[in-house]
Amino acid sequence: MKIIITGKNIELTAGLKQAVEDKLNKLEKYFTPDTEVEVTLSVEKERQIIEVTIPVKGSVIRSEQVSDDLYVSIDLAEEVIERQLKKYRKKLLARKQSAIESFNRSFIDSDDFDDSDEVKIVRSKKFGIKPMYPEDACVQMELTGHDFFVFRNAETDEVNVVYRRKGNTFGLIEPEC
Repeated sequence: MKIIITGKNIELTAGLKQAVEDKLNKLEKYFTPDTEVEVTLSVEKERQIIEVTIPVKGSVIRSEQVSDDLYVSIDLAEEVIERQLKKYRKKLLARKQSAIESFNRSFIDSDDFDDSDEVKIVRSKKFGIKPMYPEDACVQMELTGHDFFVFRNAETDEVNVVYRRKGNTFGLIEPEC
């Protein structure tokens, strides 16, 4: 694994880099040696943030953790990535996806994972999608009390999603064609 560490509003000390590498090297058993892991460490006011992104063929494994202590954030990020990998492994095996080549064969073939993290869809819902502008979709989302809202964009005629972000702001997800 190749770990690329960058910093925003923070001086990357040797000790900090070593802590990140030590923690993320635990994930080495899952990936091939040429897998790149992008790590961004940042500080915003009192918040210590780590973002870990691992691009694999056709997908991205990502964790963003925030705490008062950067070393705690590093520990949390590694745990979340490991949990995601266990879920992702089942998906790869079930669908025989091409991203399987990004992982170590021993990780893919192992049976030592429990099924407690298995994703289960417990409810399915159908509804009509009417054309509206993203701002109107945000209002509808507020009225329903949800954290996201699916709608057909009146400008592009594509299905989009608006969602609530941290800091009481909104985001828009648009398909990439």
